[in-house]
Amino acid sequence: MPYVNGDALVSTEWLAEHLNAPDLRIVDASWYLPAMQRDPKKEYASRHIPGAVFFDLDEISDTDSPLPHMLPSPEKFASRMRRLGIGDGNRIIIYDGSDNHLSAPRAWWMFRVFGHEDVAVLNGGLKKWMLEGRPTEDLPPLPRERHFTARWNDLLVRDAEQMRANLSSHREQVVDARSKGRFEGTEPEPRAGLRGGHIPGSVCVPSATTTDPETGLFHSAEKLKEIFTRAGLDLSKPIATTCGSGVSACNLALGLHLLGHRQVAVYDGSWTEWGGRADLPVER
Repeated sequence: MPYVNGDALVSTEWLAEHLNAPDLRIVDASWYLPAMQRDPKKEYASRHIPGAVFFDLDEISDTDSPLPHMLPSPEKFASRMRRLGIGDGNRIIIYDGSDNHLSAPRAWWMFRVFGHEDVAVLNGGLKKWMLEGRPTEDLPPLPRERHFTARWNDLLVRDAEQMRANLSSHREQVVDARSKGRFEGTEPEPRAGLRGGHIPGSVCVPSATTTDPETGLFHSAEKLKEIFTRAGLDLSKPIATTCGSGVSACNLALGLHLLGHRQVAVYDGSWTEWGGRADLPVER
C-alpha cells in the first residue's frame, strides 16, 4: 500500500541527486522544546545541508501574540520568504535535526496554509543525512530575493472558537499529538500555568509514534493507517489535530496527508491556549 500523497516526502538519496537543481530550495526548520536544551540557530550555524536557509519558527510568527509561534500574517510570511530567497515556482524541501520530525512538518504546513503546495519533508531529516555521511556546510547561503505570493487557506487552520463550537457540532474528530501522560493529565505540562488534560472528546496519537524509532523514517502507509484507526479515528471524516503549541500537531497532519486525507486542519493555539483559558472545558 503506497502513500496516496507520497510526494510530500523525499528521501535523502533523492535530495542528494537534486541538491543543485536551480528551482530547489532547502529549508532547515529545526526547533526544540526548552527541556531538550538545544539551540537550533547555533546548530544550523555549525552544520547544515548545503544551500539550506534557516526557517525560524519563533520569528516567522505573530510575535504580538502571547502564544508561541502562532501563524504570522500573509504579508509577514511573504516578506520573510522573499528574504530567504524562496519564491513562487520553487520546490521546497524541509528538514529538522530531531529524531522524529518534530518541527519540519510545522514549516511544511505553514507553506501550505499560505498557498504553496510544492513542498515536501526530508524523510529521516538531518540525522539520516548525517548518518549516511552526506555533505554539510557551516556558511549560510546568500539568497537573492524572490517574489512569494501568500494566499491564506483557512481550511487548514482552526482557532479556539472553532474548536469550542466543535464540542457541540462534532463535525471534526480531534486528535492530540502530546504524550499519553500529558493527554490524561497525569504528567505536568512543560509550560507553567496550564491545566492538565485534553479537549473533551479528543483522542491521543503521540507524534513520536508516526515514525520508526530506529531510522526516524515515517512509518509505511499500512502502519500509519493502523496507528490512526487503532486510536479510534474514522479516516473518512474530517479531523483537527492539536498538541502543546501547534508544532507536533503538524506531524500528525502530515501523516494523515500521506494517507490521502483531504480534510485535516491544525489547531494553531493548541494546548498552550486551551489549557491556559479557564473558560474552555478540560477532560481528564
